Amino acid sequence: MKLDRLFFPLLLLVCGSVQAGVLDAARQAGVLRVGLDYVPPAYKGGMKFRTPESVDTVLADDLAAQFKLKSDYLKNAPGGNAMQPLKSGRADVVLALAPEGEAGDADTVVIPTGYRAGGMAIMRTDTTIRKWDDMKGRTVCVSEGSPYVGTLASRYGAIEKVMRAPADSLLAVRTGQCDAAVHDDSMMKELLKLPEWKKFSAQLAPVGRQALVLKVRGADAADLAALRQAAGRWDAAFWAGVRKKWSNSVAFEVYLDQNVPDCH
Repeated sequence: MKLDRLFFPLLLLVCGSVQAGVLDAARQAGVLRVGLDYVPPAYKGGMKFRTPESVDTVLADDLAAQFKLKSDYLKNAPGGNAMQPLKSGRADVVLALAPEGEAGDADTVVIPTGYRAGGMAIMRTDTTIRKWDDMKGRTVCVSEGSPYVGTLASRYGAIEKVMRAPADSLLAVRTGQCDAAVHDDSMMKELLKLPEWKKFSAQLAPVGRQALVLKVRGADAADLAALRQAAGRWDAAFWAGVRKKWSNSVAFEVYLDQNVPDCH
């Protein structure tokens, strides 16, 4: 038998072992690169701390920590190229919003995170806004990184006011700068449990419900098993804790900044 016939299968075996899974590469680098739809600005000394709109960073950090790694955020490409960082190898995994039940591409596996939400409007209880179509011509606050930016103007004719973060958006409602604020209903329902938000508990039923999913290239069985196990930690108790921490943090940020009374 010729040597090349022996060498070729051996070469394939070696190449397969060299191209280790993304988690092996991440462990070697000490960093898990996570693609996100929105990457919050880095905090700098002197800035007011702001809880970001999305919980993506919470999951990215938790996922990296489970593998004893640091997390590095990368911006997902916009539009139809959202998965480009994953497919090019710039990102190890991607967290992205997707319609519920969406299947992955042929070479991409979708792992549920257990988080799903739609856009819910909250307003003063004496608002004249009774349905989404009443938003026409009204000023509606949203925050940077929100999936609802642009949709309220295009669908309902609202005048959108994009704020830095949820605390700024919600503060604007309390002080009368905006007629409503639109954020994930999962978080808003938790926020409205707080007594100081009773006067701002008018709401519109959520629209545009989507799921937050983890996407990974499906080439490595060990990667998939490890990532599915990690995502299994994101159960109902985990999400209850995330919602409570998010709502309490945002409410406190609003409280610290509210130096004028609620608009009457």
